[in-house]
Amino acid sequence: MASVAAIAKPLGRYRWGICALLFAVITINYIDRQIIGVLKPVIEEDMGWSEVDYGNIVTAFQASYGIGLLVVGRLLDRVGTRRGMAIAIAVWSIAACLHAAARNVLHFILARIVLGAAESAAYPGAVKSIAEWFPKRERALGVGLLNAGANVGVLLTPVIAIGLAGAFGWRTAFIATGLLGFVVLWLWLRFFRQPHLHTAVTDEERTWIDQDGEEPATELLGWRSAIRQRQAWFFICGKFFTDPVWYLFLFWLPDLLAKTQGMELFPTAESGIFATIGPALVGVYLLADIGSIAGGWLSSHLIARGWSINRARKTTLLCAALLALPLVTVASAPSPLVAVLLIGMGTAAHQAFSSNIFTMIADMYPRRAVATVLGMGGAAGAIGGILMSQVTGWTLELTESYVPIVLYAGLAYALALLCIHLLVPRMDPAPVAGAKQE
Repeated sequence: MASVAAIAKPLGRYRWGICALLFAVITINYIDRQIIGVLKPVIEEDMGWSEVDYGNIVTAFQASYGIGLLVVGRLLDRVGTRRGMAIAIAVWSIAACLHAAARNVLHFILARIVLGAAESAAYPGAVKSIAEWFPKRERALGVGLLNAGANVGVLLTPVIAIGLAGAFGWRTAFIATGLLGFVVLWLWLRFFRQPHLHTAVTDEERTWIDQDGEEPATELLGWRSAIRQRQAWFFICGKFFTDPVWYLFLFWLPDLLAKTQGMELFPTAESGIFATIGPALVGVYLLADIGSIAGGWLSSHLIARGWSINRARKTTLLCAALLALPLVTVASAPSPLVAVLLIGMGTAAHQAFSSNIFTMIADMYPRRAVATVLGMGGAAGAIGGILMSQVTGWTLELTESYVPIVLYAGLAYALALLCIHLLVPRMDPAPVAGAKQE
């Protein structure tokens, strides 16, 4: 088998096909979860929701998502990504369709609980797959590319949801997007295998993938062990402080634009399509896509130039934290264009930040432990998201103002980076039983 040094340009690019497949998984995952936020004004009018009702529906998703992350991480580390992700995709696609049958707030809450539990497998499974298919030097870019699927999903959602809801009613939109999940499920079962089992992967590409050395057999990482490790707490704290900002934009952005900028969901003869929420969401999440890929590229580029992994990752996190700071002014933006640009910068910052802290798990943990730690951090992020949903719902009910909410959004990334650096100043490998310590 050829040595890594001999593979200046590795023969075989199948791993990038796997990355594209993971991109598709994350894209449909986000379409299914975000459609309710896009159609909130229409469903709210039809169903008679209050702001607190909607906050409770969002909380139901986040609670089941967080609990699911605690369980699914260890499940994926135990049964493997191919089987575990296939089950999850099937279940969340069914749950997405069930939203169309909802007749009251309780029905929506039950559908969101099932959806959240199943969708919790997406990121642990995707990041674990990147750790299996990519060497360390390429992982941040791989994670950045799959993470861009979240932005594409959110970007496509208003196009798909508003078009279908306007033509056939909001229930049809849930059925159509749920059925797309089964297309992705077929692609997953058809094309995903482990690198050593895949006949389409050349020996040279396998050598490239395994260039960091074969990992020794490790014990399955337990929650009790992980909770005592600083390497797990960096991710738990990072997600707890920053995920609420992403959930805020995911579920409340159309409402924020409507309340602070007077934008509408459907165009009128006076306003035209470019004064509506749909194009604004497209702009926001296009910028988020750029942030996701650029954040992954930057740290990988710095490592290729000889920077240490620690310095490269944290420099990228600092750039993202600075980019997010202008969010504190978004509630008083002088025009819709300025508001969209500020929010777009914030979502770009979030995705650049997320791409790198996801990758830092694989930097410090063996592959068999990645999904467990990611699940724990994702659960912490869901708890933060629950708090954000409740605070947002009650703040709007009582004050009708987004000012205190976006103030936190702008400062969250600087706070998270401070915690991360204090917890893992040198990014030492985690002490997992059986793992090689450097």
